[in-house]
Amino acid sequence: MGPTTFAVQRRRPWVVAFLGILIALSAFLLQPPASASAETTDDGQEVTEFYFAGVITFDDDPVEGVVMTIEGKGFKGETETDAEGKWRLYVPEKEKYTLTVDESTLPDGVIVDASLLPPGTQPIAGTTASFEVEFGLTGTKIMNLFLGEGERITVSFIDQLLSRLVGGLNFGLLLALASMGAALIYGTTRLSNFAHAEMVTWGGLVALVTTTFWHLPLWLGIAAAVIGGGLFGWALDAGLWRPLRRRGLGVVQLMIVSIGLSLALRYAFQFMIGGGTRQLPGASPTPIQFGPISLSYIDLIAMGVSIVVILGVAFFLTRTRIGKATRAISDNPQLAAASGIDVDKVIRYVWILSGTLAAISGILWAYFRPGVKWDMGMQMLLLIFAAITLGGLGTAFGALVGSLIVGIAVEVSTLWIPSDLKYASALVVLIVILLVRPQGLLGRRERLG
Repeated sequence: MGPTTFAVQRRRPWVVAFLGILIALSAFLLQPPASASAETTDDGQEVTEFYFAGVITFDDDPVEGVVMTIEGKGFKGETETDAEGKWRLYVPEKEKYTLTVDESTLPDGVIVDASLLPPGTQPIAGTTASFEVEFGLTGTKIMNLFLGEGERITVSFIDQLLSRLVGGLNFGLLLALASMGAALIYGTTRLSNFAHAEMVTWGGLVALVTTTFWHLPLWLGIAAAVIGGGLFGWALDAGLWRPLRRRGLGVVQLMIVSIGLSLALRYAFQFMIGGGTRQLPGASPTPIQFGPISLSYIDLIAMGVSIVVILGVAFFLTRTRIGKATRAISDNPQLAAASGIDVDKVIRYVWILSGTLAAISGILWAYFRPGVKWDMGMQMLLLIFAAITLGGLGTAFGALVGSLIVGIAVEVSTLWIPSDLKYASALVVLIVILLVRPQGLLGRRERLG
């Protein structure tokens, strides 16, 4: 028996034991803890002890189907009136909020009668359907709203389009950070990593724990999340993916392992922080108006950070030796290995970079949503895959282009479709482009035979 064979056999029990522990942990964690799950209403709201409620009427008759939204302190909720005109909006804490009535769901020719607003309710200047509301001594506030004839104040289509284009650009940039990392992993290992969503969640989770649970400064929490993201990527490759690659597992088997890992990590996160949404310090500050465009200082910082990081990744891939080796492995791993490139070492760097980018994206996503939740990364996963496929599989620059298209499509689509369906618009764009260019925008067509 040669030394190579002996070394493989020595490692085999360790790998088998590791996989056994992983499977057992996944089976245990697939059952979400009862204490961590949150009670929800039929329209998806998390039930809390604080809520606003009331009835909407017009000429003493209840109005059904009126959409109501509430925002404030990093929280946003939505509901609609039932057949009796009743509505209820739960909020996470006893604070001041902005309540908005969707005027497009009101009967024609009527608005909310501001002269009949409940005490403690202040209309926002320049609108006929948005109000500042706050609680009294208790954790509930009853607000009966009455409709009357009047002229609605509306925003022009061009102004709405500009506002959503900027919002889509912001979303596309933070999506690009996660997508570029996932594209680099796919390019070097051919792994469709479903656990990439949890790498995004990890960034927001570390920032939440360090700032909210441990009460450390925000800058320290962000630094810890970025460093923790890189270490998380390194640990995943060193502890799981590299041993599996060395055993010769195929891409389908590796993908199935990534799905199991995703489930295990997701429910572990739920066990750690519960099923609710928690806010990072400074979430949802007062927006600044730039004409029709409304942006907060956090939005401006997020866009600036995203652009700087993306430029840094571009420099890494085009100007550094490791970056050029990464592109060579993505093009032809066998030829790269034959030319003397240490493939395993380069892949390790790719996982560290991908974890770092995912963590930064997770922090920005926590401010954009806003809030940190145990499954927040999963909400981005389909969009990440859509961006990678749209731009061209395995190319980081393609993932960047695809992410910008997806982000803008998602936000602009709300001009014509309900906001609940906006993520589906990205898939429609993906299908249309792939019908015209199957390899993606920056991908190369592979020849068969």
